[in-house]
Amino acid sequence: MATALHRGLVPLRAVLGNGATVIAEQTATHPAVTLHASVEAGSGHDPDDRLGLAHFAARVVDRGTWSKSADQLAEAFDDRGVSVSVSVSRHLMTFTCTCLADDVGDVLALVADVIRNASFAGSQVEKRRPAILTSLKQDEDNPAVVSTEALMAALYPGGHPYGRRAKGTPASVQAATRDDLAAFHTTHFSPSGLRVVIVGDVARERAVALAEQAFGDWTAAPTQALAPSVPPAIVERRLSTMAMPGKVQSDIAYGFTSITRNDARYFPLVLMNTVLGQYGLGGRLGDSIRERQGMAYYVFSGFEANVAPGPLLVRAGVNPANVERAIASIDEELTRMAADGVTASELDDSKRYLVGSMPRTLETNGGIAAFLHTAEFHGLGLDYDEQLPALIEAVTLDEVHAVAREFLVPARASIVVAGPPAGASV
Repeated sequence: MATALHRGLVPLRAVLGNGATVIAEQTATHPAVTLHASVEAGSGHDPDDRLGLAHFAARVVDRGTWSKSADQLAEAFDDRGVSVSVSVSRHLMTFTCTCLADDVGDVLALVADVIRNASFAGSQVEKRRPAILTSLKQDEDNPAVVSTEALMAALYPGGHPYGRRAKGTPASVQAATRDDLAAFHTTHFSPSGLRVVIVGDVARERAVALAEQAFGDWTAAPTQALAPSVPPAIVERRLSTMAMPGKVQSDIAYGFTSITRNDARYFPLVLMNTVLGQYGLGGRLGDSIRERQGMAYYVFSGFEANVAPGPLLVRAGVNPANVERAIASIDEELTRMAADGVTASELDDSKRYLVGSMPRTLETNGGIAAFLHTAEFHGLGLDYDEQLPALIEAVTLDEVHAVAREFLVPARASIVVAGPPAGASV
């Protein structure tokens, strides 16, 4: 076994007879267990006329099952000191919670009941709808959210699942019915798309056996994973502005489409992005635009490789008077990195930072569970934690420079600015 900077994970992976995947890792740091389960029911699966349905379902799914009312279910979790978090990404709906090791069987059974048998009672649907509408109204009043959503729509046009609003629109949320939510559950929740990761003070074999008890007799029809198309290539620069009267800050979203998670260029891009806008106080972007020029309240870059080519974004919040200068400075930093690459010192620092952060990522049951789930979802292997340091260390300056030249092309950038109208007094 390769030498790693931590003790190394030795998870047990099992595929149940109905297609559900279970991964178990035993730790003895605390007498607790984290459960991390997902189904292929993310926002990318929303019907075209019901955007936000997955998000809506996530707000209601744990509010009662066919055998337990919302109050009974809440009491069952509360009695064990457990709070279940439900989140939605483009591809997945994910359920996470932590319980005492002695309660793991009971809590896993409760989580399984939620996933398998959510009832979507009409009263609970109507209780959640106003909160979602309020959240949408807040998003529509937030320049950072408005600019980012508009940029994603520009990078992923034509109804691409990565370009649609994950929470939907006020109209689509108002139109969603209890039957819509139940149908979404029937269509997208099944053992074939289920991944359950169990990490904590429970033997691996016992954890798999408990998962078998909770999910093994589930016979829902198989579901299909989301397979988004490759977005169209952007070949020219596009800049749009979204006027938001009354705001005192302009938010800039600037970006490109990039690669899938399994692309060979993944680690060079991760390291390039770390130097560009992540390391220290925001990498080169933060040093130039925020620290030296004092133009930005915040500035950073972000890179998300996914099943389909994900976005590479630069985000900045600035005084409206500095929008043009800030965009020009982003152009300048990207052009310089594309022309010259990163320095040997920058690459070494970024490698140390990324490799050094691994033990912190894997020091909690929740961190281990999320790591193993991601590795399973993208097919990275059960020993991915031990592969990772060597994969990062193997990246060369030439490889980082190559991806910088390929992706950091301001002439092909899509840019959205949301904030006060031009000429407004702030």
